[in-house]
Amino acid sequence: MRLNKAVASAIFSSTLLAGSACAQDEPAAESSTTVAKPTFTPTTLKAPFLEQFTDDWDSRWTPSHAKKEDSKTAEDWAYVGEWAVEEPSVLPGMIGDKGLVVKNPAAHHAISAKFPKTIDNKGKTLVVQYEVKLQNGLECGGAYMKLLKDNKALHAEEFSNASPYVIMFGPDKCGATNKVHFIFKHKNPKTGEYEEKHLKSPPVAKTAKVSTLYTLIVKPDNTFEMLVDNASMKNGSLLEDFSPSVNPEKEIDDKDDKKPEDWVDQARIPDPDAKKPDDWDEDEPFEILDEEATKPDDWLEDEPTSIPDPEAEKPEDWDDEEDGDWIPPTVPNPKCEEASGCGKWEPPMKKNPKYKGKWTPEYIDNPAYKGVWAPRKIPNPDYFEDKTPANFEPMGAIGFEIWTMQKDILFDNIYIGHSVEDAAAFRKETWDVKRPAEDAEEAASKPKLEDKPKSPMDLVFKDDPVKYVKEKLELFITIAKKDPLEAIRFLPEVAGGIGVAVVTVLALLIGAIGLGSSSAAPSKDDMKKTAEKVKEKVVEAKDQAVDAASSGVETAKAEINKRTTRSSGAAE
Repeated sequence: MRLNKAVASAIFSSTLLAGSACAQDEPAAESSTTVAKPTFTPTTLKAPFLEQFTDDWDSRWTPSHAKKEDSKTAEDWAYVGEWAVEEPSVLPGMIGDKGLVVKNPAAHHAISAKFPKTIDNKGKTLVVQYEVKLQNGLECGGAYMKLLKDNKALHAEEFSNASPYVIMFGPDKCGATNKVHFIFKHKNPKTGEYEEKHLKSPPVAKTAKVSTLYTLIVKPDNTFEMLVDNASMKNGSLLEDFSPSVNPEKEIDDKDDKKPEDWVDQARIPDPDAKKPDDWDEDEPFEILDEEATKPDDWLEDEPTSIPDPEAEKPEDWDDEEDGDWIPPTVPNPKCEEASGCGKWEPPMKKNPKYKGKWTPEYIDNPAYKGVWAPRKIPNPDYFEDKTPANFEPMGAIGFEIWTMQKDILFDNIYIGHSVEDAAAFRKETWDVKRPAEDAEEAASKPKLEDKPKSPMDLVFKDDPVKYVKEKLELFITIAKKDPLEAIRFLPEVAGGIGVAVVTVLALLIGAIGLGSSSAAPSKDDMKKTAEKVKEKVVEAKDQAVDAASSGVETAKAEINKRTTRSSGAAE
């Protein structure tokens, strides 16, 4: 008689449940997604430029209707992206707090606002600070700002990528690019031309959906500091940490200087006096046949390595006339798995002890070596020294000129001025208040992961009796398919439960057969003796299983890991 898995599970469950107490249900803890949020109140702080996108924002900001300078077609390169001022729809942190929002994916956007007065930071500290909220994350696109050069040609409706700017600052991510830009334009005092100076090692941009605060501080001594979420991420000098450098080299290579023909720049050469040893044989192969190897006794030389699949069937729509004779696919010969191998036996290869390879002479120092040649230096005719690159050109406006694949990028709480203290005070009124509410909202909205045991061995019967029995039984059956003895050793309680259940079933079957037969029923003494023998055998088997339980741990460990991995993958 063969018990299927469902019957065995039911019998084993009843056996264990009969001797154990049921666990009491506990009420599940409820989590609330309601997070208390502050209410927006306009700041009373003053600055050369301060923007919170209040109801009169459109009196300051003007969308651009220009085309990019390198445009070829109006459809592909025009600034058709729309803008709106609205509250965030993802993880809002403050009631009534609105921001400037990019509304279209895969589109060029441009918008700008003139400053009430020209901002000139000569001899002053410059502080630029603003919030970026990536409501849909950021896969490919920019979220940086530009501080535009103050000039008569600054027309808001014509703002484009060609509009001259002084500073570009903010996050940018696409493909391998992921950084917070800090670029400034520097005027060459000799030629009058402007050149972009890029920060060499910019910090990485954050792509979370909560509000991220970006701060740039440039001091009159040419030092700068970049902060992300009020944490310092980069600091350095305008004179040392940008490429190309602000000031050119004092000396340059003389392009007319040529390396002499007799100049020797090879530091080491093959030893001209070295000779190949007489016993050096370059023709010896790396490997040779192992002549001492013998064919294993169980090698099946007459068996092919693969055979036609005995379970394969010719498709019903196969037409021999059109498709040709049907040939079943081949599968590995199962006989070869039980032996050392099949087919023609050939001795294996082994490393050749005589192998030395191609001979080459040893290298020695070159006595004629003169060193690495370099052209002589001459004064740089284009050299200049600007000791105050922090005195940027006067700035007349701020603009966002970006392209992005993600919509709903939100900008808010922009500060541009000269006071580190005022920028910090503005941060405390805004970002410091809303960000904790956003973090709490994000944490509350995440699905609660159920606390599940990492493996069947971590289960406790009283926590979930049905699951305990099911998982233990499935593990026992899985191990038993490979090694029944190890299954009994590793899970003796399961083996004992199944044993008792099987004995019970057999007894019931024997009883039923006995009642239905014409032979006389066994006497009470016979039944008593039989029961005592069965009891002795069960006790003996159980003791042996318990004694051997520890030896099966390592064998079953791999199987447990497989089941655990599957359970974890399903939960995720």
